[in-house]
Amino acid sequence: MKRLIERGLMFGNLIHVNSPVLVERYNRALKHLTGKVTGLSDFHVDISGYSPEIGAELGDELYLNHAGVNRQFILLTTDQKTAPLLNAKFSTNRSILRQFIVENEAQLFALTARDAVAGELVNSIFTAEKPANLFDIRRIRVEADTTNGAVATASELGKMITRFKAEDGAWYDDVLIAKMISLAKRTGDVTRNPVALTSMNFAQSNFWSAHFGGLYLFRDVDHPAVITSADKSTLGAVPMDHVFDLSDRAQIAKFLKINNLVEPIVKARGIDGAAILHQKMEFIVAEMAAILGEDLTGATRRDLRNIGRRHADLLPQEYQGLAALARWAEEDGPWPHIDSAHPAYFYSLRAADVPDADLVNMLLAELAPLDIRQLFICHKEAFYRSYSKWPDEKRAYVVDFLDREYQVDKAGTREALFGHDAPMEEPQVVKKTQARKPDIIDLVGPWGAVKRRK
Repeated sequence: MKRLIERGLMFGNLIHVNSPVLVERYNRALKHLTGKVTGLSDFHVDISGYSPEIGAELGDELYLNHAGVNRQFILLTTDQKTAPLLNAKFSTNRSILRQFIVENEAQLFALTARDAVAGELVNSIFTAEKPANLFDIRRIRVEADTTNGAVATASELGKMITRFKAEDGAWYDDVLIAKMISLAKRTGDVTRNPVALTSMNFAQSNFWSAHFGGLYLFRDVDHPAVITSADKSTLGAVPMDHVFDLSDRAQIAKFLKINNLVEPIVKARGIDGAAILHQKMEFIVAEMAAILGEDLTGATRRDLRNIGRRHADLLPQEYQGLAALARWAEEDGPWPHIDSAHPAYFYSLRAADVPDADLVNMLLAELAPLDIRQLFICHKEAFYRSYSKWPDEKRAYVVDFLDREYQVDKAGTREALFGHDAPMEEPQVVKKTQARKPDIIDLVGPWGAVKRRK
């Protein structure tokens, strides 16, 4: 992984903590949350305050994420909102943390000027011993305070002030006044400078979990299903009628289509679909070239085209299918029949303009793993796992490509590949939705009548 780290493609954009004051605050928060402290005087943290250096020191990569389901966090600065989330176990955690920081930025800026803010993303389970436990997660509540309890103390003081103003004879209540003065020494004037964090509660309807080999739970769609990266037979009983694994290509394709979650790249508005297809084809050529032992050092698109021509008879079905689509888009060629059985099918899709577009693109990245750019952008856990198994020639090419063509304009690349007219939505604070009358597909399922799982 050394190449990735050196180019900022792994552990990139972390926040450097090297001030004795910040280290001392971090240790107070770490002790408060876990009972542990670090002896390091220099380390980096992600958006949650997790440090890979401290994880190595403690021998525990989950020291802020007990059992992988209770994500705790330490905020030293609001700048952490731009950092990645390492060792992510749920796809929504980074978005929730970022939205919490942005929503409370002014208050957090004031609080972190004097102390660290420690908290937790609270859900209804403490461990995930079996896949069915993940279905019990319905909401995530953000709880946070400074290590000295400034927020809770300010809340208590605010209630006392309200009581002081409302009750007759409060001017003569020496005990109440003494308590107010004592608390005010710790919080300051909360009437002029309120110390409060917005209470945030997020619905967890559709999400990915790293547990049990990787699970995609789609509950808030017209036709729900769970998709596992592992063998579905290993999941056991889960409270979902339709369970697929990545080998169930036809069923997954139908699931994505009937829920209107995807669109063909060549028919998407506002993007150069043919150019995107050609880039995917280049990644497939690079895979073949690496297997053949070709030198990919500094390989350009022209170099890859030359390699493709020399080994045209070895190009896989994924390449042939995308080439046919590109000919249709650029040269008015015949529309190719590419269904879910064709290896190129999932390479030809991207998420539609839906709230869960990031989750859908994450799933598509696993279904189209030769597209190394989409895999890196949309599913870093799968990317790093695949990278460790690639031949060195492919590793060198991939790192060079991502550094040269992605790092220079991350936002622009994401917009060009996945952008829509409207921005993707962050996870939303829980709102009640009106019940919908079920139709016949709801009753029997889009895959026909099936025996309900027990």
